[in-house]
Order: sequence, then structure tokens, then C-alpha cells
Amino acid sequence: MPQTPAYEELLNLVEDRSAALRGSVVAFPDPDVRVPSCPDWSLRELVEHLTEVQRFWAAAVVAGPSEKPPAVAQADDAPPSDLLARSASATQELIAALRSVDPAAGCWTWWDGSGVPMTTGAVARHQVQEAAVHAFDAQLATGTPEPVPAVVALDGIAEFIGVSHGTAGPWPHEPARIGLHTTEGASWLIDLTQPGSTVVDDPDGATAHLHGPASDLLLVLHGRLPLDQLRSEGDRATLERLLSWPDLD
Repeated sequence: MPQTPAYEELLNLVEDRSAALRGSVVAFPDPDVRVPSCPDWSLRELVEHLTEVQRFWAAAVVAGPSEKPPAVAQADDAPPSDLLARSASATQELIAALRSVDPAAGCWTWWDGSGVPMTTGAVARHQVQEAAVHAFDAQLATGTPEPVPAVVALDGIAEFIGVSHGTAGPWPHEPARIGLHTTEGASWLIDLTQPGSTVVDDPDGATAHLHGPASDLLLVLHGRLPLDQLRSEGDRATLERLLSWPDLD
């Protein structure tokens, strides 16, 4: 199983994926085009969303351990010419906050109870995925979709299992064991039982399997690509239930 990138690399990846989002937008003529993978949003709203997310997590990291999320003032509406400048500023605000605090330092997060640490390091790891998935959303909207870099996608699958599955609550269906397999060589076996999702080592008794590049697998888990983007084995209904189980809204 791949290791999570070192902390400094996580920060570099947040910057890289945030820049990738802005790079797909900078020359696109219509910021009000709809985003196919997030149809409730325009491209402008997608950029604004990531801007506000990064400002929020910068505040959470600086605030330290807390039982409540930080209160962050809503930014004033900015003219379109300032859209990408505000995004770049928010990214740097987040990076500066992450660099100012030890990765092991505690802070508020929404994944309490998942088993994933409520730390600055875990926030940095999650923010790589936030920027990476939304960069793909922007690229899709502008007609320039690119695979998520393998180092991001491989850690992103593990992070998704820990955070999204870890906060999804009880598994509401018959118990199942599902294998997730990347062409890069990493695999995860997930037991889905009433308490929720558990990563296991025993491949026996798997109900179904998904196979594909790490980028495709990550994007399918996040609902950005359809199930048929991957090669599947076993009970399709179980795979469909897996993909619809975490409430990603």
C-alpha cells in the first residue's frame, strides 16, 4: 500500500493542483459555463468554492484544537478579473498557515470519529484531494481533462476510504467485501459491514472488484467518472451501492 507523501510534498501538491485548476480557467472565455461533474455550479462558482474552502482551512489550522469550526468572514463579491487572483491568494494563505504549525498539531475537522487524525497534517492531506478533484472538475468544464497525478490519486484513494467511508455511518446493505485495484499495483480490500468500512488483508470471499488506473479509480469514487470507466468483476449492484453510499453532497 502506498505511503502518504511527506508533509512538505503535500504542501507542494496543494499548490500544484490549485495552480492546475487556475491554469485550466485562465484562458477560457466563459466563466459561467456549467461544470459537468458539479452541475449546480458554474466554472466561476467552482473557483470561488475552492477559494473559500482554502481560506476556511487556513483559519482552522491557525485556530488550533477546537470543538467548533472557525468563523470566517464571507469575502465580498469580486469582479471576474480578480477571480483567479483571489484563488491564488487563498492558496498561499492556506500554505502559509500549514507551514506555521507542526503537522501533528490538532485542529477542528469534520471527520471526528473516522479514525483519521484531527491534525494539521491530515488537513494538508485532505486539501491535496480537494484541489485535485476540483482541478479535474475545472478541466472537464473547459474541455481539457487530465488524469490526476498518480502520487495524488494513490494517496487519495486511501484518504477517501479513511475520511469519506469513515464518516458515512453504518453500511445499510448486506455485508460485502470489495477489492479496489490500481494498474500502478496498489490494492485495497474493504469489508462493508453494519458498523461501516474496514480495510482488511484477506482476499477470500470478495463480492466484487474494481480495476483501473489510480486516477480513474479515485474519480469514480468521488462521482466524477462513471462506474463503467473501470473494469469490474462480480456483483455490479454491490459496486453501485458502494459508490452511492458516502453522501458526497
